[in-house]
Amino acid sequence: MGAIERAGRWPIAALEPADAPALCALSEEAGWNQVTSDWRLMLTLGRGFGVRDEQGGWLGSALTLPLGPLLCWISMVLVTRRVRGQGLGTELLLRCLAAAESLPAQAGLDATEFGRPIYLPLGFGDLFTLARWHWPQPARRPVPAPAGIRVRAAEAQDLASIIAHDKPRSGFCREAILAALLSRSAPFAQVAVASDGALAGFVLGRDGHKSWHLGPVVADDEATALALLSAAAAALNEPLIVDIPDCHRRLQDWLQEGGATAPRRYTRMLRGANITIADSTRLFALAGPELG
Repeated sequence: MGAIERAGRWPIAALEPADAPALCALSEEAGWNQVTSDWRLMLTLGRGFGVRDEQGGWLGSALTLPLGPLLCWISMVLVTRRVRGQGLGTELLLRCLAAAESLPAQAGLDATEFGRPIYLPLGFGDLFTLARWHWPQPARRPVPAPAGIRVRAAEAQDLASIIAHDKPRSGFCREAILAALLSRSAPFAQVAVASDGALAGFVLGRDGHKSWHLGPVVADDEATALALLSAAAAALNEPLIVDIPDCHRRLQDWLQEGGATAPRRYTRMLRGANITIADSTRLFALAGPELG
């Protein structure tokens, strides 16, 4: 266990990658989709804070993940049911904000409808809204790609092109995250290639505790994004979830027509206004609230 720092009534410990298996109990209790690989990836690349009980189990957690030299993503703010309402979540969140400020970096996050009223007084502002779609029976036939675009299975040697395509469109620096997702989504990851050989988009994903997660989907236009998403879903051919910004109505309509539903909503938020991250124009599906 990492060094312990006291803040308020809670002895806050620095989380380590080795804590990943035990931390899954928090996300599973909350009904979230993360698995050990997710926790380990975030704790390897970022910083985490947590509190243990007297038996060594985790009572709460919060993580910061760098997504660029000036941006930290906050996620996994979790408190086990028996100690909720006692201020632990707030203390862990404030520790993450202090860690971001010390870099210095601005904080971003994806807030649920319950979390957004908490984040607004802390200086967070809205960027865009999105919905989490649950698709129990994905379509087996991919949507044809637009003229001049070919969609094919992604390969390990595509990683450099995926990274180069992603950064100016997502606004994130997430090379290690994309590498991990490409490895985990090998059976269904797809790339879109233009007639001149240039990359026009990609879709990655990962396994989860409750369902497969497709995303990110980054593309130059919505028609290409739809071809990528449909090809990945057909290759996977299992129930999945996907997080789609509300501005992409064609994708959402297609999912709804295929039997998908969107029971959960989020708001992407950024604290402060000194930096600009990309809008949702070419970000068609998120890697997830914890990965940006």
